Amino acid sequence: MFQPIVHYSLHFLLPGIIAWLFFTNNWKRAWLIMIATMFIDLDHLLAIPIFDPNRCSINFHPLHSYWAFLVYIVLFFSKKTRTIAVGLILHILTDFIDCLFMN
Repeated sequence: MFQPIVHYSLHFLLPGIIAWLFFTNNWKRAWLIMIATMFIDLDHLLAIPIFDPNRCSINFHPLHSYWAFLVYIVLFFSKKTRTIAVGLILHILTDFIDCLFMN
């Protein structure tokens, strides 16, 4: 019961807090952009089964790979893509924490 609460809090509340703290002028827009980065979970549709509660997403799904994570870090250094990058990085870190719960 604790794991899903942590998982979804990190996916939805933490981006809101970060948006409010660091994107103060447009925090609602930043929060929505970060929430929109959840679309990287569409890569789960490539897996069989699509959902496996005992599977770690990190380095299993293409958009959750180490290579993708490096791209997200590079995106952080451009002002134009920073908000998206923060959302993607938070998403990967959240899924990584989820993997730690599994071990």
